[in-house]
Amino acid sequence: MVDLKVYEEKMENTVSVLKEDFNTIRVGRANPHVLDKIRVDYYGMPSPIQSVANISVPEARMLQIQPWEKSMIKVIEKAIQTSDLGINPSNDGSVIRLVFPEMTEARRKELSKDVKKKGDNAKVAVRNIRRDAMDAFKKQEKSGDLTEDDRKVAEDKMQKLTDKYVEKIDKEVEAKTKDILTV
Repeated sequence: MVDLKVYEEKMENTVSVLKEDFNTIRVGRANPHVLDKIRVDYYGMPSPIQSVANISVPEARMLQIQPWEKSMIKVIEKAIQTSDLGINPSNDGSVIRLVFPEMTEARRKELSKDVKKKGDNAKVAVRNIRRDAMDAFKKQEKSGDLTEDDRKVAEDKMQKLTDKYVEKIDKEVEAKTKDILTV
């Protein structure tokens, strides 16, 4: 009997990466996860902003970043400005504020296309995992480790697993698109 756990874990990882990717997409509301990919220089080490400051959401469209060391304000501000976030930070000497503007209809549509593209890429990754599994089954059959019937059963299970994960990806894409298009 063939163990599909390895392939299922790879597919699960693909969905997890997609979810993390979706968290960094900025919608109309303030979400601390948009800062996840931004790194700041903290004593020579690139560190996530979350590890050098406290991040809070005082209002629906505002993030407040309070560094634990005042010397980090300029560093964090510069990192945000050079990122692809598209928001200009402002500070009062102790706190950095990011105000998220309302998104235009065109920007929402552009983001939903981007979400769909990321979802399609994740589906391709899942299908590549399936292809690798199918190739492995055929090799096992040729080497005599697997009978033809066992190979067919394994391929059928692999197809069902693939369908399950493609459906999960579709649900994630649908949920994120709905989130983006909701005004």
